[in-house]
Amino acid sequence: MGQFKKRQIVFLLQLIGVTAVLFAMHSYLVYHFAKDITFFFPVWQIYAFHVFITLILYSVINYRFSTGKKDVFNLFMVMTFLKMFLAILFLLPLLLSEFENKQPDVFNFFIPYFLYLFFEVFALTRFLQKS
Repeated sequence: MGQFKKRQIVFLLQLIGVTAVLFAMHSYLVYHFAKDITFFFPVWQIYAFHVFITLILYSVINYRFSTGKKDVFNLFMVMTFLKMFLAILFLLPLLLSEFENKQPDVFNFFIPYFLYLFFEVFALTRFLQKS
């Protein structure tokens, strides 16, 4: 379990760093280039969702790997589909609302979604290659 905790702490610190940079850039861009657009979801809620889901996904795979189950690809795929489903649930209030301009909110959500997905894949492949 020492390896699990070590990987978890390193990932958490990296996740905090990536989130701080992405959130700052995203907030800056929204503040300066989208002043006239009213958004359904605040940027912080989108990032809170992504951080929480990314941390859960990585933790489950890290725990499974640490207990001796080296074949985690199927688990990663199932967790990724679950993440997609939760993303749709997160966006459901927007999609079902009478909100006029939904496209900026969808972009606001999915650009970080794919950046976090890339970060997950990068972090998981890096620790799996070391093992």
